[in-house]
Amino acid sequence: MNFIEGTRDVTEGELQANNITRYHVTRFYREQITKSDYYGQLKHIVEPSFEEFESPGHLDTSGEHDNTVVPGFQHKYAQTGLLLVTDRCASYCRYCFRKRIVGKNSDEIATDFSRVAQYIDDHPEMTNVLLSGGDPFVLNTAKLDKILNHLLPIPHLGSIRFGTKMVAYEPKRFEDPALLALFQRIHEGGKTAVIVTHFDHVGEISADAERNIGSLRAHGVQFLNQSVLLAKVNDDSKILAATFAKCHQMGVRPYYLFQGRPVKGASHFQVSLRRGIEIARGINQRLSGIQKTFKYIMSHYTGKIEILDLGADGRVYMRYHQNKTPEKIGRIFSRPHLEGACWLEDLPEG
Repeated sequence: MNFIEGTRDVTEGELQANNITRYHVTRFYREQITKSDYYGQLKHIVEPSFEEFESPGHLDTSGEHDNTVVPGFQHKYAQTGLLLVTDRCASYCRYCFRKRIVGKNSDEIATDFSRVAQYIDDHPEMTNVLLSGGDPFVLNTAKLDKILNHLLPIPHLGSIRFGTKMVAYEPKRFEDPALLALFQRIHEGGKTAVIVTHFDHVGEISADAERNIGSLRAHGVQFLNQSVLLAKVNDDSKILAATFAKCHQMGVRPYYLFQGRPVKGASHFQVSLRRGIEIARGINQRLSGIQKTFKYIMSHYTGKIEILDLGADGRVYMRYHQNKTPEKIGRIFSRPHLEGACWLEDLPEG
């Protein structure tokens, strides 16, 4: 198997034991990053590294198993449902936090959409559903339409989101005329269609991506972007500021900058909290007020934690952006900083 550092003989057992996904990337993305000025950074997103063999961590860092209420459907936060519709992606990100699922025949993928719809129908507090996976847009549009058949009749659903990196990996997928009809169905059903793109680096934003985003926006689709803070890839405030500024220019609202998770086979991508706070501060210093709409987030087992600052008192200040317990949302808390800490559990209590 080819790695960034060279070729290495590996058995299937070694790959499984170390949670290493096989190399898989679209021709479009490979050409996009090779021709860019950023190949030295972007190659780490899709090309395997020897570091994956020495990268400890967990397979479920956010408690997805514990929040699964129907096979393939999670309900962690009151207003939001998470629907896993596929275990496949157009390309495999080396830092993926769902390595336990992606590229495998997983039993965590939804199959009984009637049962999912019944659960949503029974929970009127749920106002939006996020289709994820894998990447929902690896499914053909007819399959997505069938899924919508179950979701659109539910009156208290106000929006339907699609989490995808396909806009970077294979933007021509969004030139499918049937997709426009699908988004029109959502609109006519009285709901908002939202695509959450996944641009980690300005070098991933192709002319095709920009053109197709513009076309879909003209048809009423809203766009958000989430990025992951990744060592060797985008741990640079100038790069991320340029990424967010470009997203804003395209009408894609910067949404989350995620702290890298301690995922087995991918924790080498983590950046320390001290460095992450410095980067987030540098991004904000480079953007205008209307461009800095992102939150620096740790997607933790207990909830989405906004990382605010490292105080002069040596404490890391945080706030719950989302939590299973509504009373905790918005609450600021702190922990003593420990040099090199990358995750909440790395910080001592007290």
